[in-house]
Amino acid sequence: MAEKISVLISEDEVDKRIAQLAEQLSNEYEGKVVHFIGVLKGSVFFMCELAKKMTVPVTMDFMSVSSYGNGTTSSGIVKLIKDLDESIEGREVILIEDIMDSGRTLSYLVKILKERKPASFKVVTLLDKPERRVVEIEPDLTGFVIPDRFVVGYGLDCAQKYRNLPYIGVIAE
Repeated sequence: MAEKISVLISEDEVDKRIAQLAEQLSNEYEGKVVHFIGVLKGSVFFMCELAKKMTVPVTMDFMSVSSYGNGTTSSGIVKLIKDLDESIEGREVILIEDIMDSGRTLSYLVKILKERKPASFKVVTLLDKPERRVVEIEPDLTGFVIPDRFVVGYGLDCAQKYRNLPYIGVIAE
């Protein structure tokens, strides 16, 4: 039986906010090339839409980490599954995340990426759940601050389902 999903943030709201983030980043990095690092798999939808709206050149790479498995709560253990294909030394790096909740994954990634000597480093997340934070870390830019609910859509999944929804939804309990 399929779960019932209610809309938390509409497709239109998501599109408008991504356009605002792209404008802000494009202005900040005017005259430079930015290097997006997407955290697989969830960030792909957000990263692609953000890149399409940027007015400065964008290069991309991906990392894959795991801390969830197929559950709905973090295991607390972060595991690097896929590392970068290229060096980020001297580059203008923007780490793209779909959602930040406990902060464990982001804290782990920020630490290892900053050690690789980028010229600059920012974290941009589509969604932020500050109520869930267990590590003291904050994104540089956030699309939406959301309540502590399990969300799907726009790259976010539940056991690999619902990533393709064009909005942010909540599975009915």
